[in-house]
Amino acid sequence: MTDQGIRDARSLGIPKMLLLGFQHMFAMFGATVLVPVLTGLPVSTTLLFAGLGTLLFHFLTKGKVPAFLGSSFAFIGGYAAVAALFKDTEAVNWIPYAGVGVACAGILYAVLSALFNAFGAKRVMRFFPPIVTGPVIICIGLCLASSAINNCEANWWIALLAIAIVVVANIWGKGMIKIIPILLGVVGSYVVAAIFGQVNFQSVAEAKWIGFPIQWNNTVFSLFKGCDGAKLISAIVIMVPISLATMIEHIGDVCAISSTVGENFVADPGLHRTLLGDGSATALAALFGAPANTTYGENTGVLALTKVYDPNVIRIAAVLAVIFAFSPKFEALVAAMPTATIGGVSLILYGMISAVGVRNVVENQVDFTKSRNIIIAALIMGLSLGINFSNSGAIALGPVSLSGLAVGALVGIILNAILPGNDYEFGENQLGDTSVNFQQGIDRAGTKKR
Repeated sequence: MTDQGIRDARSLGIPKMLLLGFQHMFAMFGATVLVPVLTGLPVSTTLLFAGLGTLLFHFLTKGKVPAFLGSSFAFIGGYAAVAALFKDTEAVNWIPYAGVGVACAGILYAVLSALFNAFGAKRVMRFFPPIVTGPVIICIGLCLASSAINNCEANWWIALLAIAIVVVANIWGKGMIKIIPILLGVVGSYVVAAIFGQVNFQSVAEAKWIGFPIQWNNTVFSLFKGCDGAKLISAIVIMVPISLATMIEHIGDVCAISSTVGENFVADPGLHRTLLGDGSATALAALFGAPANTTYGENTGVLALTKVYDPNVIRIAAVLAVIFAFSPKFEALVAAMPTATIGGVSLILYGMISAVGVRNVVENQVDFTKSRNIIIAALIMGLSLGINFSNSGAIALGPVSLSGLAVGALVGIILNAILPGNDYEFGENQLGDTSVNFQQGIDRAGTKKR
């Protein structure tokens, strides 16, 4: 491999391309599978639409961008909020309602894509400056932290082991070890828990080797038999504002991939195409009961590590993900994961989300001597956290319930638009513009070559 990197991996031969494809699937696997484990969504469906979503993204971006789309952590709080809407009616499946909300969030990607195409990035991004997105991201992580602690309490020793493995791999690991600390933490603590009899493998033994990954009752189409209109609207209002942060995350990902590969994907194929690809993949996944998708920083890290930038390798990884989706036994193995393992890993991930929000504010040098900025940040955080941890956990506006995150995000966007003194201009601070990213690999890969 040259210092510039091999852009066409076909020169390496099919066996090496397959190996590189497995490596990309391995890199995205831990985080992608963890989201359905944390939310209760099906693992097999998640893998299927991570693969199909990636292939759709590559089609819409002319096959130029070497990006893999996996499960988005940003929507975890939204899934929890939608599930809470049905806590008194446990017989009703909340997943299709959440799917409609996420699909609408995907449609918002298409709207922003059209705006980028028509007006350019600078005009559109003035409505989503770091003083809005930063505090929203901080609150996403903080709202989730209590659930991580609850899971850790199942067995603190297993949870602490998972945390220790993640920290050691991330700080002292070399090469691929440094790229996949989350996966290592999950596997390491899982194995130890199994050795000490803390895992029940009965469901794994009973599961079939091959099966269909889509469950009809989890799809949006199951709502045609009848649904609660008020709760459906609530789910949409909960989910859509979260996409305001994930769209910024997407822009940061594309900038990071561009700097890693050495090609300007912001210009060609353009942000309007990459946003459309990400949003379309998210909407498709949500319709069939899978989590929202997002471009993955872990795979950007693999690009930087291998210096093989051929998008064909990413497409191989996508096909492999689809193949694994058709194994119920594999899904059962993931579902048997100890609760404490989930708690330990998620505690780091949720804190990481909040830390990304802090990074977004710091690297954009948000001026907190300005009263407008203090007011916007204060109301976003106060409303988001206050409502989330209140007795009801939401605000009821007639039949519609709004989560704290939804209220905080909406208030922040409105205040930023009407209060004087909005001096944010997208494109002036490259480091700040690319600092929103929920995936742990971006801190290393995305900033390495800037």
